[in-house]
Amino acid sequence: MSPDTDAGKVAQAASPRQWISLVVLYLFIPFVLLVCGGDLGWWQAWLYSLLIFAAGLGGHFWAERRHPGLLAERQNMKKAQSAKAWDKVLAPLMALSLSFPLVIVAGLDHRFGWSPVFPFWLIVIGFILISLGYAFALWAMAENRFFSSVVRIQTDRGHVVCDSGPYRIVRHPGYAGNILALFGIVLALSSMWTLIPVALALIIAVIRTVLEDRTLQDELPGYRDYARRVRYRLIPGIY
Repeated sequence: MSPDTDAGKVAQAASPRQWISLVVLYLFIPFVLLVCGGDLGWWQAWLYSLLIFAAGLGGHFWAERRHPGLLAERQNMKKAQSAKAWDKVLAPLMALSLSFPLVIVAGLDHRFGWSPVFPFWLIVIGFILISLGYAFALWAMAENRFFSSVVRIQTDRGHVVCDSGPYRIVRHPGYAGNILALFGIVLALSSMWTLIPVALALIIAVIRTVLEDRTLQDELPGYRDYARRVRYRLIPGIY
């Protein structure tokens, strides 16, 4: 089923306050990285900052152009209360694990020199992985007008299965893209110690994927058929 079905109504358009909060978030993550790094000449931090800001703002703008009201839906705290009980814990944990612990550890690693110097080619591979991961995740958000920040069946919005775009490859491309970017961050920011928060983020993402997939199969009409067509959750041919 196409994500562009006319079933249901989209949420109200995003307010200026919601856009401002998004801008603040995507500025604060790089700020924390640079403060922890203590080095304004750290070019990798600046390049990563540019990537996450451009991807975060550009991706949401793209998704909002395709599906007006998606940002308001994703930031609607009242609707978030109808999320599954387990996701009221996992959703904020996942959002946090994909951002601040990574940049704090990477920044401190750079400041105190905990990790050995990475060769330039590894750093380049890291930025390529980040770019590909963020692009894949943002493609998923722009493709799926039900790309919520919490796990809930959006009956109020005419929720149907999205099986186009990256959803033809894996069932949870948003998570898959962010996981790919995690490993890119380790290389791009030359921080072996960042593998610790990466491992925690990966565990949270996999647990949430399993629970979300089970919920969708049980409660969203058509999802079981979709799961038979697209067999893998996160990694084609593996998982």
